[in-house]
Amino acid sequence: MNMEQSFGQKQVGLSFNPSNDNAVDLIKQTFADAIDQINNVRNASDSPDVKRMCSVAITEAQTAQMWAVKAITWKD
Repeated sequence: MNMEQSFGQKQVGLSFNPSNDNAVDLIKQTFADAIDQINNVRNASDSPDVKRMCSVAITEAQTAQMWAVKAITWKD
């Protein structure tokens, strides 16, 4: 059964985990939840400044998530 992903889950690529690493799933879901919360603030606001700040925060969360996955999966 395929459930539709949230905005945040799509933004972090939750379904992409070729290593099937549970730590990757967990960190991606954690960032997806934060992105969903920020997106809710953005959608509820009429302020262009708030919308911009939320967009920047989402982008930075995506970047942090990618670095976290890299750290989790890093092999020396």
